Amino acid sequence: MNLTISGHHLEVTAAIREYVQNKLERVTRHFDQVIDIAVILTVDNLKEKEKRQKAEINLRMSGKTVYVESLSQDLYAAIDTLIDKLDRQVMKYKSKVQSHGHDAIKHIPDSYEPAASA
Repeated sequence: MNLTISGHHLEVTAAIREYVQNKLERVTRHFDQVIDIAVILTVDNLKEKEKRQKAEINLRMSGKTVYVESLSQDLYAAIDTLIDKLDRQVMKYKSKVQSHGHDAIKHIPDSYEPAASA
């Protein structure tokens, strides 16, 4: 699994990097077929102060790419919300993949004889 954490208008410190990695362990614990994760943390200069911190993630799995973003006043809160959304999406995909298992072909009993058409 490749993990890329980058920042726009923000320096990604070791504490932020470790926080994101610890939070992502929850997602990889639920679903281990993750190929690539790209996290982008952004600080925008918006007039709305409550939506300045933005966290987004692209998670590639076998068969699907999941994109999630979150806005908040605090970067750590944005990361928490992001991981919650991502976890729900991954669990939904996992249940969808597992539910597509088909039942085995039901065997026809030996005593069954097809009706002869006359």
